[in-house]
Amino acid sequence: MLISPAHAADAASQPDPITSFLPLIVLFVLFYFLIIRPQMKRAKDQKKMQDALAKGDEVITASGQLGKVVKIAEQYVTLDIGGGVETLFQRGAIQTVLPKGTIKDL
Repeated sequence: MLISPAHAADAASQPDPITSFLPLIVLFVLFYFLIIRPQMKRAKDQKKMQDALAKGDEVITASGQLGKVVKIAEQYVTLDIGGGVETLFQRGAIQTVLPKGTIKDL
């Protein structure tokens, strides 16, 4: 015969390629639903919040500054942080919009 019995037995015992990749596929699906998808949703919500900024909104920046929105440009937002002090922030630095009336001392 052309194939030796030892070689033929070795070929019959190899696992199916699909079952060998199944743990990798399951791991990718878990990463997608537990890590990637929620992160994409948070980023989408953050972008929506930053696009909806309006004059008079009370916000918190990524650095922890509290302020009231005075001016809005395409890329930048001017905040009144108290005492008549106005600072310029990038729109991406706005992390949270507070309910109206939260900041009373400005």
